[in-house]
Amino acid sequence: MSSALQSLQIGQRLRAAVIHLLLSAAVAALAALLVFAVWYPMPYRQISGGRDLFLLVVAVDVAIGPLITLAVFDRRKPRAELVRDMAVVAAMQLAALAYGLHTVAQARPAVVALEVDRLRVVRAIDLAAADFSAAPPALAQLSWWGPRLLATRTPDASEKLDAIDHGLAGEDVGMRPKFWLPPEQTGPALARAAKPFGPLLKRQPARAAEVQAAIAATGRPADQVGYLPLLARQSDWSALVDRLSGEVLGYVPVDGF
Repeated sequence: MSSALQSLQIGQRLRAAVIHLLLSAAVAALAALLVFAVWYPMPYRQISGGRDLFLLVVAVDVAIGPLITLAVFDRRKPRAELVRDMAVVAAMQLAALAYGLHTVAQARPAVVALEVDRLRVVRAIDLAAADFSAAPPALAQLSWWGPRLLATRTPDASEKLDAIDHGLAGEDVGMRPKFWLPPEQTGPALARAAKPFGPLLKRQPARAAEVQAAIAATGRPADQVGYLPLLARQSDWSALVDRLSGEVLGYVPVDGF
């Protein structure tokens, strides 16, 4: 085989691989829009591990398809055989992406539950075996449109021992639908639970400027804005809460404890 022919074939393979890479990147961009705009809005992409998990999935998927194309693409093959080979590569790549997105979806923050004086981020996979028949009707199914903010009730006397046992096993009340309160009670519960920032800033004076900037960004009077610790898998932040309405106004990367 002449060097000119070899160069031509290599050029064709590289061109096919580059086209495949561009198409893969476009599909990955659409997947990123779903993941980061819907499933993992800020700050959950950072505190729940969504960014790292998605980037790992996409990096492998986007890279492997074009590399296989580089290996198998050959214009000398009969057209039907070449189309079949590329269809198999595309199907494998889409299957890998679908599996990766399923994994990301299972790890997505499905619920942000108020537990007395803190907000706990609960993943969908943590609720997979939960008894949703015990939840308020409006919360009987997990949302696919971002984490759902809700409040929980304190276990009564007959439930305390059971709640302690589950808590020791890593299943806090936010992970148990029987303790979820109806949506209309979420705002008032958050308003009551929100803490003033004064004591937190005394404990962490080095973060005062950052916290004050976050408060100012809400557009609310400073004394109207409180906070709740936000507990997640990778790091703990604080949620800024309107102490009158219970509305969550924003987040700041400060450990609320």
